[in-house]
Amino acid sequence: MKHFLVWSPVTVPGAAVKYSVEFQGEYERDYANDSWIPIGECTGISVTQCDITEDISATVPYDLRVRAGVGTQASHWATLSSFFNRVTTSLIPPMLTVTADGYHLLVELERLGPAFEFWIYYWKKGQGHKVYRKVVKDSSTTLHMDTMEAGTEYCVKAQTYVEAINRSSNFSQVQCVRAEGKNNKDTLLFRHGSPLLGGQGR
Repeated sequence: MKHFLVWSPVTVPGAAVKYSVEFQGEYERDYANDSWIPIGECTGISVTQCDITEDISATVPYDLRVRAGVGTQASHWATLSSFFNRVTTSLIPPMLTVTADGYHLLVELERLGPAFEFWIYYWKKGQGHKVYRKVVKDSSTTLHMDTMEAGTEYCVKAQTYVEAINRSSNFSQVQCVRAEGKNNKDTLLFRHGSPLLGGQGR
């Protein structure tokens, strides 16, 4: 999971503006004379964002500041309006694509990195009392969720989860697809995953 500090650009006609970023953790505030630490990769940069992931790795309140400079002149530091703690990170639902390939229910997830888990829920439309869940840690391949009954519609939704901060996102929008063919009661359905009770049907 990555964290970025993003700020608005400063425009100086005819000049190249450079930015520098510093951070201050709990230790720097309480035991190091309120000192600040420059982020080497974000010193004298021309872009208006900084990857601060490695610098805020502890679960403590951090302050961050950035300033603009042109030549030997520099602006005042701009700081956060309040401390940032990574445990307050709000996760967004994953982007996913749900397809029916013949009788196969397939899900493709966006790639977010090794820190993320994906909780995928699926069910037959109209049977939301019987929901199945799969936990996925590798989103690099298309996932086969189930073998579908002919002519039956299945629905899928998902969440992201990060163990390091013990937080999960809201659910993604529900997507439903229909298997090819007519509904046949003699069709054999192979399910994978564990059934859950109390899911929401569509």
